[in-house]
Amino acid sequence: MAKRKRQLTEAKIERMIKEGRGQGTEKDYLPWLKIQDVPSEGRATRGVGWTTGRRHELMSDIERDYCYLLDYSDNVSDIREQFPLLPQEETLLIAEQLGIDHPRDPKTGVPIVMTTDFLVTSNERDFARTVKPQSEMEDERTIAKFEIERIYWETRHVDWGIIIDTDLPDELVRNIEWVHKEYHNEDVEALGPFTIRNLEQMLAVRLDNGEPISKACLACDERLGLELGTSLALFRHFVARKKWSVNMNERIIPTLPAKEFKVITPEYRYEAKGG
Repeated sequence: MAKRKRQLTEAKIERMIKEGRGQGTEKDYLPWLKIQDVPSEGRATRGVGWTTGRRHELMSDIERDYCYLLDYSDNVSDIREQFPLLPQEETLLIAEQLGIDHPRDPKTGVPIVMTTDFLVTSNERDFARTVKPQSEMEDERTIAKFEIERIYWETRHVDWGIIIDTDLPDELVRNIEWVHKEYHNEDVEALGPFTIRNLEQMLAVRLDNGEPISKACLACDERLGLELGTSLALFRHFVARKKWSVNMNERIIPTLPAKEFKVITPEYRYEAKGG
């Protein structure tokens, strides 16, 4: 298979703009960069977001983990990753005023359209965040590019900041990751409201009595004649939807009881985040 050509040209930039890259909001937003456009740092992912309902183009583990936290927040209403700093003339001028070399394609020499990892809407206000590993924070070239970014957003009166991997609460992130893919669980509609309600009530009683999660889920599967694993998937679904509450700051271990288990919404409703 032929390798994808990633060299940047002015014609390619114009084409990306015409495609709508970096434009739109929520489900209609189109990131400036897609996974296939650049070499990824770590494991690139395209997870479907709870908040936007679309697949996110996440270039590294830290971007994925930060996106989990944004998705979990009740205050966040939009997440736009790989957001372009356009028009490009602005970042070129900022770099010139700072005496910094603007990032360029190493092969063509064409100035690269700079991006901010995340532009987030929270409580009807936007903030911009760059996420990077701690290991990059002492690199002078990286810091120089951060300064271009900072000034770009400052001129727009948008709060900008840097998130490093050590800033992220690992236990919370891993718990969100564990429940994340079950947010949209097809079993909810397939099984029907009567079965879901019975499962919900039966499982909640067992968990509230301190029974280990996996044991309680297995008992419900057997009692209701469900395929093994169905109740555990729905436990994750209820937690993801925040219908049920557990201590998300301590690692959820299925062989142990659910810590600080609580039913938030006693009657199940199938709805999107913020609905």
